[in-house]
Amino acid sequence: MPPMSDSSRQREMLQGTLDLLILQTLAPGPAHGHTIAHVIEHRSEDVLQVEHGSLYPALHRLEDRGWIASFWGTSENNRKARYYRLTATGRKQLAAETNHWDKLVRAVNRVLRPAEE
Repeated sequence: MPPMSDSSRQREMLQGTLDLLILQTLAPGPAHGHTIAHVIEHRSEDVLQVEHGSLYPALHRLEDRGWIASFWGTSENNRKARYYRLTATGRKQLAAETNHWDKLVRAVNRVLRPAEE
């Protein structure tokens, strides 16, 4: 198997991170795409900007995996919008991904900020 290029690795990591953020955003209840992007941006204090070109492929990917489901509804401004909700499988995946993320952050911090020896 050929080694992954830096751009492939970065894309995979970013996709996985976006997937996790979307799942977490949907944990309290259903939302449409614009709201999902806004919540991620707001909670990150605008550090994370979610482009539609990344968001909607991620939503389709998560739906294909059975982690989220979609349905049509009416948005706050009376427009037809596709809403997304977390499935039971998605809730389990969110727990697993959050656990993995926490381990990863702790490991990186141990390397970046080693304890005084």
